[in-house]
Amino acid sequence: MEFSLLHPSNIDVEYQSLPTQAINDLSVNYICEALTKDVFERNSIKNLMTNLTCDERVIRYRRDVFDDLHRSPKLRSDLEQLLSQLSDLREIEKFQKDTDASDLWQLINRLREIDGYVNCITEIKESLESIPIKSQGLGELKRIVTDIHDNSGFPEIKKDIAETLAKAQQIKSITLGVNLDNLLRPDKVGIISLNNFTIAESGLIKNFMGKVIQSDELNSNPVFSSIKSFHPQNPNMTKVGLAQVKSVMATEEPTGADQLSSNLTKTVTAIVKKIVRDIKGTLQKYISISGFTLVSLVPEIIFYIRWADLIEKIQSKGLPLCKADVLPTEDRELFTEGIYNLKLAIKIAEGEEFEIIGNDFEFSDKGRIYIMTGPNRGGKTTFTQAVGLAFLLAQNGIYVPARSFKFSPCDNIFTHFPADENDTVDLGRLGEESQRIAEIFNLATDRSLLLFNESLATTNVAEGLYIAKDVVKAMKYVGTRTIFNTHMHELARHLDELNSKTEGSSKVESLVTGVENGARSFKVSIAPPQGVSYARDIAIKYGVTFEQIKNNIDNNK
Repeated sequence: MEFSLLHPSNIDVEYQSLPTQAINDLSVNYICEALTKDVFERNSIKNLMTNLTCDERVIRYRRDVFDDLHRSPKLRSDLEQLLSQLSDLREIEKFQKDTDASDLWQLINRLREIDGYVNCITEIKESLESIPIKSQGLGELKRIVTDIHDNSGFPEIKKDIAETLAKAQQIKSITLGVNLDNLLRPDKVGIISLNNFTIAESGLIKNFMGKVIQSDELNSNPVFSSIKSFHPQNPNMTKVGLAQVKSVMATEEPTGADQLSSNLTKTVTAIVKKIVRDIKGTLQKYISISGFTLVSLVPEIIFYIRWADLIEKIQSKGLPLCKADVLPTEDRELFTEGIYNLKLAIKIAEGEEFEIIGNDFEFSDKGRIYIMTGPNRGGKTTFTQAVGLAFLLAQNGIYVPARSFKFSPCDNIFTHFPADENDTVDLGRLGEESQRIAEIFNLATDRSLLLFNESLATTNVAEGLYIAKDVVKAMKYVGTRTIFNTHMHELARHLDELNSKTEGSSKVESLVTGVENGARSFKVSIAPPQGVSYARDIAIKYGVTFEQIKNNIDNNK
């Protein structure tokens, strides 16, 4: 198996794709746009993020690689500079595949690619040696790069490349010898010498032109000034001065390409092919094919660097982020302090100013299914999304927006947020919502995370409550971890019935967003649904209770 910075080499990893609905509901595209403005990078990062694994070994592996990179801005900077070089090395595989080369340019290009490869390996090795590495992934990368560097004859190959390039770049001209037939037509051509000087318009050429063509016979018409006039493709016609006459080399039928150009091309090509074969034979003994696999690391390196840069920006604003601790998957637990929504952190990192409220929360035997109630704009959706994003980041090895985060990985995240009106035309809103719920239960397991946001709220209260009760019972039966935020306070008042009359190991609890002194606090706590008490707090704050209104009227009489 090829080396990867995303998973250990000695295990087979199973992935599940995050559903499209969850990608939309968790605002993954928005987050990727905050990570990078490059479209290719965004798509690559999104693809890596949304392929989930709940393998604890993989998550710890990624977490430790990210931790190393996050702690070393210098290593990130070094790798950033090498990204373009690594990308260019995609073309180096041609060197292994080519059996022949057609021209000198290809030889020079291959030599430069190999030289870039050598420099890249050397710089990665030096950079990795400059920091204390703790992660298995970067430790293995360091071992691979060091092995390539130490066992591939880099000093010799650098010397060979430098000498070969120097020699090739010294070729400034070619001295040709041309044989003529009995009609003085070019018959065969051969290379007499390769020269390290350019032939000026003096000496042999000047004398030859002076003898053959008198000054008053020179062609002054730009149309006929091309050198091609001395080597016509059709030897029936040649140009002399301003006149066109039948060539002395004329035959009744065209003979095709002239022999001078044809033989010259063949001779030069044969010489260059021999040079390429010789160089390949010299270089082949030095190049380790294992080094080429480093090219596949480019998207992975981009993934870690972009995330580390964003996390660093958020931390610079004083917001807490933490390295997640991984608990056994089968425990289906979560213990977190001060969790908040990553999207809010991004807004602050980009310059907006507002206060973020963190919350303590857990999935455990105390509760794994939460019926969440609270006022409009009280933070229910924000909190629901925050939990989903925290799982997504933690399972990708990225720091989590919280003071602490201990969790059992989920096998997938399923979301049920309100659909766009255009998507509900055929089935109606209630039919569309019910169909999506059925699709979720076809895929969900006891290891899944379910996030429901104002589900079934568009129908009348009686119908919505009836369906919602059955949905929560199904969640308990499957054993999922769930946040079900809703305006249906009645749903959270039937906890005893839901817990006692439905089999399953996920306890159902009531979760509320708080209101303090008539103001929304965005604090979340386990408590019975407050319903009317919320409205009374708001009414008192704005002076619209009957007693307050009556007193105002009486005082103004």
